[in-house]
Formats: sequence, C-alpha cells, structure tokens
Amino acid sequence: MTDVQPVIDRVRFASDGLVPAVVQQWDTREVLMLGYMNAEALRRTLTEGRVTFWSRSRQEFWRKGDTSGHAQYVRSAALDCDGDTVLVQVDQVGVACHTGTRTCFDADRLEVVFGEAEQTEGGASS
Repeated sequence: MTDVQPVIDRVRFASDGLVPAVVQQWDTREVLMLGYMNAEALRRTLTEGRVTFWSRSRQEFWRKGDTSGHAQYVRSAALDCDGDTVLVQVDQVGVACHTGTRTCFDADRLEVVFGEAEQTEGGASS
C-alpha cells in the first residue's frame, strides 16, 4: 500500500480541518456533488477505493453508498494548484444526490449571460 501521508501533508485544510472535495464522473466529466473531507476521510478515500466524507452536520465519517447502495468507486484524485480543493473522479453507481437525482447540480439551473472568449493572435483565447 502506498504511503499517502506526503499527499495529505500538502493539503491546505481550512481552519475547521476540512477540504472541499468535488466529485466527478470519470468518463463523462459530469460534476456529481461536493462534499468535505478531513485528513482521515481523505486517507480512506485514497487507500480504500471508495469515497469517504466528513459529515459537518452529523460530525462523523460517511461513505457514499453504504446505506443507499449508490456507491462511488475512486478512479483518480488530484489536488488543485493551491492544495485547498480535491477533485475525485469516480465511477458512480446509481445516483449521487441525496434527493435521488444523478447529480446535485441539476435541480436549480441559474440564468446566466454567456461570455465570449476573446481571440488573440494565433487563435488562442486569453
């Protein structure tokens, strides 16, 4: 088993000891949900192959799917450039949201003004 402590040491946990974890379907790139992890939840996620979160409301660990059967199997994980957010790519079995929907981000679509990327010389966006 790989020692994950060097990875955990690089994470910039907030003052409450938590780091946000964005969960994404590995093959479609669909964003499924956002949860929070403390160091132990991250350790479990990186070493057990299933996503573990820290419940802020219940103050306990919870592993997606243990009661619902809608499990998240880890495919990869990455830290963002600042080390203060984790991206976990998963193979989602069933729905990700506690409301019974595939993703937590499909219920309340917000109206937005579309932005247009400016083209620079050579056709690249700035």
